[in-house]
Amino acid sequence: MGKRLLVTLVLLAGAASGAALAQENFTNGPVWSCAAYRTNPGQADDYMKYLRENLVPTTADAKAQGLILDRKVFTKAPTAPDDWDVMICSLYPSYGKALDYDADVDAKMKAIQAKHYKTPDEKQQEAMSAKRLDMRTFLWVKNFREINLRPM
Repeated sequence: MGKRLLVTLVLLAGAASGAALAQENFTNGPVWSCAAYRTNPGQADDYMKYLRENLVPTTADAKAQGLILDRKVFTKAPTAPDDWDVMICSLYPSYGKALDYDADVDAKMKAIQAKHYKTPDEKQQEAMSAKRLDMRTFLWVKNFREINLRPM
């Protein structure tokens, strides 16, 4: 029994030191929440125009109000029929800010949308932005944490 306990303690200490050692190599940074889309055939330019008209101004307001740190749009040549070609990523200071519901943040985002679409009516906003659904197919959302490598 004593030998089992010793082996267990050694294994637990090794696992704990491995996790601690990993943290010595980096510090946690902000979190990217990324949504991937596949534009429909012949719709890539129209979708980029839609993003310029709608994503750019709302992003500027969200950044100015501190709701997000940054937003980026990435493109790539897809390698399969179900592969993405447009990815939109929003940067948050933490997983909590990226994933947890906050009524105050939600109200501010709704105000930004109301200002942009010139109506507080969410059904009208949905109707105004519905054309994007004909331009692309949603694939997934994934969250990624940036890490900051420590100098040697």
